[in-house]
Order: sequence, then C-alpha cells, then structure tokens
Amino acid sequence: MQDPNADTEWNDVLRSKGILPPKEEKEITEEDLVRMVEQTIDQKSKGKEMGDMDLDELNDLEDDVDEEEERIFEAYRRQRMQELKQAQSLAKFGDIKEISKSDWITEVNKAGEGIWVVVHIYQQGIPMCSLMNNYLAQLARKFPQTKFLKGVASTCIPNYPDKNLPTIFVYFEDNMKKQWIGAPTFGGMNLKQDELEWMLGQIGAVPTTLEENPRKEVKDVMTSGIRSAVEEDSDDGYE
Repeated sequence: MQDPNADTEWNDVLRSKGILPPKEEKEITEEDLVRMVEQTIDQKSKGKEMGDMDLDELNDLEDDVDEEEERIFEAYRRQRMQELKQAQSLAKFGDIKEISKSDWITEVNKAGEGIWVVVHIYQQGIPMCSLMNNYLAQLARKFPQTKFLKGVASTCIPNYPDKNLPTIFVYFEDNMKKQWIGAPTFGGMNLKQDELEWMLGQIGAVPTTLEENPRKEVKDVMTSGIRSAVEEDSDDGYE
C-alpha cells in the first residue's frame, strides 16, 4: 500500500479532494535552524568552518542568509564576537622579553591570574642557548597568551654553572610547574621546535595542537642486538 504521507502528485490530489487528511507538518526546532544556517554557510564559504571565521567574514555571509535564518545567525555572530574578544584579551604578549634578577618578582611571581610563564636562563656563546632563544621567540609569536621570558644566567642567578644551561623554568600563578636543566634534558642540538612545543604543551604552558610526540624514538642498537642474541639462544635450547 502506498504511504499516505509520501510527497507524491497522487497523494496531493487525494488531499485536495479530502480523501486523505492534510499532511502533518514537522515542527522545526532550534537545532534544525542552526543546521540550516550551517549548511547555507558551508555552501557559500567553500567549506570553511564558522568557528574559523573572523567577524568580517561572518558579516559578509550574513548578507546571504534569508530572514528565517537571520535570527539564529545573528545569535551565533554575537557568540563568535565574544569568543574573539576573549581570545584577543588573552593574547597579551607575543614576544620573548629580556629580564634580570630585579625583574623576577614582577615578571614571574606576579605575572597574573591564569598566566603561564616560560623563563629561559641562558648564557651568550653557548650554541644550545642560542638555539633555544630562537625557538622560544617563534613559540612566543605562535602562543601570545603565554608569557615568554629570557635572562642571562649571571644577571638572574649568580654563580649558576654553565653546565646547567640552557635551563627552562615554567610557572603558573607563582608556582613552578616544571624545570628542564641542561642540554641533555632537551636532547641536545638535535632538538626541533615542534619537540619543544610538545614538551611545553604536555604541562599546559601552551595550547598546542600536536597530537603526538614528534620526537622519534631512538632505539638502543646494542641492547636490541644483545636481546635478540639471547632470544635466539633460548630457541636453540641453551640456558
């Protein structure tokens, strides 16, 4: 039997004659309207997500929506404006600032509520320190909501040994959350910027989008060879 609710010409005729009851209209919910707006925007924005758009792009798209969608779109635009303002208010930094011992309390201990502080203690003429300063300067631009600082060891921590450099201290609301001391803790000169980002991201100092540690696992060839030899001996019946 044919579905009486189906959208067919025959059913339309039967409804017009009163043989079939009027088709029940599906109630459009708020979620349906939001989905309609998103579909419209997706068609007109070449697949770009609304959450990735700035206010100018949202304003341009708003001109293309119809009256039924306008209310939902305007609500979303206001929400997006608030999110962008909040993100902008958090983006206070954007570079790496040089400090000395006299600046420590103000710049580190009193950095403010909700502020992560990354402090690099370095010395001129040490290649690993120069590499670290370069990486941190780029990360400071990438994550302007995090406060990046650097200070020469002799002016920040008197008599601090060069063997401990580079050193990175990470603070959050006057509490030290992590410290890395000496080049070996970073993997030496083989350290890559995304590896440093991963290290900082794991403790929450930067909102990294990296999903896994970019540092490749280094296998101990000698240990692996000994283990393989022992397993072969066991297979041959040797104790």
